[in-house]
Amino acid sequence: MSVYLLSSVKFFGGPLVGFTMGVSFWATLGLTIAGMMTSVCLFSLIGTAVHDRYVARQRTKNKPKFSKKNRRIVSVWQKFGMSGIAFLTPILFTPIVGTVLATVLGVSKSRIMLHMLWSAVFWGFTVTLTLFELSHLPFLQFLR
Repeated sequence: MSVYLLSSVKFFGGPLVGFTMGVSFWATLGLTIAGMMTSVCLFSLIGTAVHDRYVARQRTKNKPKFSKKNRRIVSVWQKFGMSGIAFLTPILFTPIVGTVLATVLGVSKSRIMLHMLWSAVFWGFTVTLTLFELSHLPFLQFLR
């Protein structure tokens, strides 16, 4: 359950916790993907409301609408589209932020699901396999 819940909030935490707790490779991978996709499903449904609330809060603080971070996100969107956002979601954003971002940018829910799924499978497999294959290294021994 820890792997699943952590993956829904912070993607890389899932494989790390699965590895640390001695969960099998396939169970860790499955729970990591399921955790991210649960978050993606939930926040693709409520993403616009979350964004509107965030914008309203930023306005009350008189924060600028276009920050350096926002400009970078828009440039990734313009260059790579939904594929770029999905690819970067597990490593730069969280599943929640990546999904809300895609929703706000007007991507359909089905495209969000599809792109986030391949991203979750790719990064879940890569990170989980790396942890399990490099488990013999001294700097990973203390985790087990």
